[in-house]
Amino acid sequence: MPIDAVFKALADPTRREILRLLGQRDMTAGEIAAAFDRSPSTISEHLGVLRDAGLVVTERSGTSIVYSLNTAAHEELLAAVMRLLHIGEQVEESRDGSTP
Repeated sequence: MPIDAVFKALADPTRREILRLLGQRDMTAGEIAAAFDRSPSTISEHLGVLRDAGLVVTERSGTSIVYSLNTAAHEELLAAVMRLLHIGEQVEESRDGSTP
């Protein structure tokens, strides 16, 4: 999972809201678009960014594409952030002259 792509995807409030909605249940692109005051094409672009970042996965159901959270990616993201925070703690400790 490219961490920069994930942070870029999460930087947009609309994409964060899409993730919140998908946390409640799987949804089609049309259902997601109906929850926003945005054009379906704009929501489709947001969904593409989230999919490319690995935050959502898709599954075809008849003629619809159903979006759902990629929970494995969310766990990986949390672990990556925790590693970054741990590195930050080590840097701060070395600046203070203490050792980990």
